[in-house]
Amino acid sequence: MDLLPNTCASPASVATFPALTVAPTPPATAGQNRRVLVQRLGLVAYEPTWAYQEELLAKTLAIKAQNRQAEETGSAKLLTDNYLLLCQHPHVYTLGKSGKPEHLLLDEAQLAQHGATFHRINRGGDITYHGPGQLVGYPILDLDNFFTDIHRYLRVLEEAIIRLLANYGLSAGRIAGLTGVWLDFAEGAPNPRKICAMGVKCSRWVTMHGFALNLNTDLTYFGHIVPCGITDKAVTSLQQELGHAVSVEEVQERLLPHLAELLGAEFCTM
Repeated sequence: MDLLPNTCASPASVATFPALTVAPTPPATAGQNRRVLVQRLGLVAYEPTWAYQEELLAKTLAIKAQNRQAEETGSAKLLTDNYLLLCQHPHVYTLGKSGKPEHLLLDEAQLAQHGATFHRINRGGDITYHGPGQLVGYPILDLDNFFTDIHRYLRVLEEAIIRLLANYGLSAGRIAGLTGVWLDFAEGAPNPRKICAMGVKCSRWVTMHGFALNLNTDLTYFGHIVPCGITDKAVTSLQQELGHAVSVEEVQERLLPHLAELLGAEFCTM
């Protein structure tokens, strides 16, 4: 994977964005590293990207284990790194640990016919789809650097997407009990539809997996699954809502300041 020149963006540039429904993270304390290394991977196969996440996770967990030993001996601790991988995938369906295999409506031959693959993975949640035109984000964050609350972490990811969609004139929000970001989300709305799915894993407060935001996504692929196990709500994309395609690269760059403010982080290109 190619590394890009190092550049950094701080949260200072986001003062005019809409009011938060999740409070920003308090300032960093001694021993917290709020620098997040961003890698823009482009269109990449799912399996090697999953393996790369696992590699970064293992690296961070090894430092944390070393720090526990240092604490016992009174030695100096090392700072852990944080990462954000941004990418798109070829057509793929992934099933989380709590998911039901019957929510995939295609057999092996039909998967091949649609040019798609299927993987059982170690995140939470049910089945979802990834494909070209969808922005996928994998934060590998040591939450000890931010806050140790996985529910707050999910709300932060949702809030960043909600604020991003507001930049495109869309009012998005949450539906109680359903992780992710929705349009027509208010109770009693006639056509609630999901635009961003989320599923994470957390090991010793280090996260992996993340979010999938539909931009120019071929939504017909969602017709071959029961998305996230939800049978009574629709799926949508930014292209479908706006009536025109959007630049994946533009959207991912507009997302970073929102995440930076909410996490109190500094995002730097690897």
